[in-house]
Amino acid sequence: MRYGTTIMDDIGNEHPRRNLRLAERGALEERLESEPKEKAAQIKGELKSLPRKEHDYEKKFAKVRAEEKAFLAKASERKTTFEGSLADSDPTIRKWKLEAMESRARAEFYAPHADLSYDFELLAEQHRMIAEQLPAIADTRRETLDALDAAKADLEAAKKEDHSQANADFRRLRKERLKQRGEEKAALRKLYKSGQISSKAYVNEKHQKDLAAAEDIRSMKQSLKINMLADRVRYLKHRLKQDKKQGIAVLNSDISDLRRKTPIEVTKRCPWISYLTFPLPGLGQLLLGQTFKSIFFFIGSLYIYLIAIPYALGRGNYRGQGLFGLVSLAEGASRLDRSVIFMIEGVIAIILLLIAFLIYYNSFRDVNRNEKKMISGIRLNNWFETKTAAKHKGFPYFASSPSALVTLFIVLLPIAVTVLISFTNYDPTHQSKFNWIGLANYKQIILGQGIAGGPFWLITGWTLIWTLFATSLAIFVGFVLALLVNQDRVYGKRFFRTIYLLPWAVPAFITIMFFSIMFSPNGPLTALLQQLTGQVINIKESPWGTRIVLILLQGWLGSSYVFLLCTGILQSIPKDLYEAANIDGATGFQQTRHITIPILLFQTAPLMIGQYTFNFNNFSIIYLFNGGGPFEPSKYGNLAGSSDLLISYIYKLTIQKQFQGIGAAITMIVSLVLIFFTWIGFSRSKSFREEKL
Repeated sequence: MRYGTTIMDDIGNEHPRRNLRLAERGALEERLESEPKEKAAQIKGELKSLPRKEHDYEKKFAKVRAEEKAFLAKASERKTTFEGSLADSDPTIRKWKLEAMESRARAEFYAPHADLSYDFELLAEQHRMIAEQLPAIADTRRETLDALDAAKADLEAAKKEDHSQANADFRRLRKERLKQRGEEKAALRKLYKSGQISSKAYVNEKHQKDLAAAEDIRSMKQSLKINMLADRVRYLKHRLKQDKKQGIAVLNSDISDLRRKTPIEVTKRCPWISYLTFPLPGLGQLLLGQTFKSIFFFIGSLYIYLIAIPYALGRGNYRGQGLFGLVSLAEGASRLDRSVIFMIEGVIAIILLLIAFLIYYNSFRDVNRNEKKMISGIRLNNWFETKTAAKHKGFPYFASSPSALVTLFIVLLPIAVTVLISFTNYDPTHQSKFNWIGLANYKQIILGQGIAGGPFWLITGWTLIWTLFATSLAIFVGFVLALLVNQDRVYGKRFFRTIYLLPWAVPAFITIMFFSIMFSPNGPLTALLQQLTGQVINIKESPWGTRIVLILLQGWLGSSYVFLLCTGILQSIPKDLYEAANIDGATGFQQTRHITIPILLFQTAPLMIGQYTFNFNNFSIIYLFNGGGPFEPSKYGNLAGSSDLLISYIYKLTIQKQFQGIGAAITMIVSLVLIFFTWIGFSRSKSFREEKL
């Protein structure tokens, strides 16, 4: 990277270099790029012969630096001299005025050398601002302190006076105001009883009368002399704090603007600090002068070297071996050690290392970016600028960090363990210790082989049929009922809405268990079917009978939610659309097709897609109604029944039969398929694309 003859400030303005040695070197480097190749050797020779410490600019700059060192060494002497001229006793005011006097002296020192370096120019202007603004802030504080002392004196004097008459007047006025409020509320009561105002208006007006009376009484009380003086004392104390914060904030803001407009010149051309300090986050920020920021990254370093890396190496594990436990899975360990514990702690180690890597990366990126800024001429943020930026830009990160950490261990950890288990032989014969077997579980599932993978495709087919028909039926029933109840010609809408919401209001397991009993071999509905058909029809022993009842039952249970959703949207559709359609001669069916359905789909598409996903994994209705039966061992073996969904099949595999490995593999396949189809559904819906209807 060449030096160039100009540098850039934080706003984007170009400035000529004031370091004449770097400017000469930059000019030669620019010539080297633009001149013909035959002159390259000559220019390179000039670059090599260019003096460094012997350069006139460097000598002059070193001389000023020596003068600066001697000047700053006398700061304590100047402070002693300045203190003798201060008469104010307030420590904050004395501090500000001492700082202003010192800044004035420094501004006078740096001003003659401003043309030599942008650093000197910045220091001269910065100290000039401090010398001008701090005395004004101090004078404002002195005025407030004087006013506060006077208010306190007036308050103490007022406490010694006799206020019995004022208090008596206050009590009299308060009593009169309460009496007036009672008369106003009595008048309102007469209006309400005579039917001139509604109950809602009566309640609102009474509340307003109470508020008005309370406000008037509060004003009377505050007008008492002691209360007025006490309020003034509190106000002046508040002003002392706020004026101090505001004054210093304005000064820091002005200094910040000055820093953004004033570039910096550095001799390095490569951001080497970021590369050298990468292993220790915080060190780079410290070397760049950002002390407060470095503290936070040093805390990250402590986390990396005291928590993340030791845990990954096995220190502090419950029973595992950190990352090595993921490889060994407790092979060769003691009899009490379990592979699943080794796997879980290995995944935790990976998560901790990922967090450590983020700390490494962010620290490196911060230092590298700041170094490149300095090389281009931009000054780094001071603590005030860093703190201000963190408040505005960093708030979303600070607010979401706790939830992100919780999500890592509550969501990501179980998912990662499930993925890993799907590549193991975790089954009834390998409960304590299992091994990696690669894609064997997935192969068994896809080919439909083995005791666990055999019924997979049969259950998958029924799951798809169930999801499509049960959800579509619930949506259709809910939509039709909402349309019917929303008609102006229908009376008793409250009654019908209550009836249609009962399936949702009553706990679903009660309804499911009720129908399970009704369809039992000796149940009332089974007896009714026998009387109607003259044959013994046992629904719970018939595969398709059970399936049809389950679809109808879920259609009824799910219709209430769709009904409620559609009812709210139908009531919000502007009547003007239907009036315009009537004028154009549209029939009721055409209005429903071209107005009602598009608006409903636009508003409810994401929720309807969620209904399909929910029913795909609807475990409770399958388990409670018939336990997944009826069972057909010739087709499904002894692991599943003809009405089992994939979710209940996974439950039986993992919880009841202990086939955790292949159960995890099925879970991953189901999850990926659901994610894919849900994404397609969302991405194709108008509401997801934020299109206008």
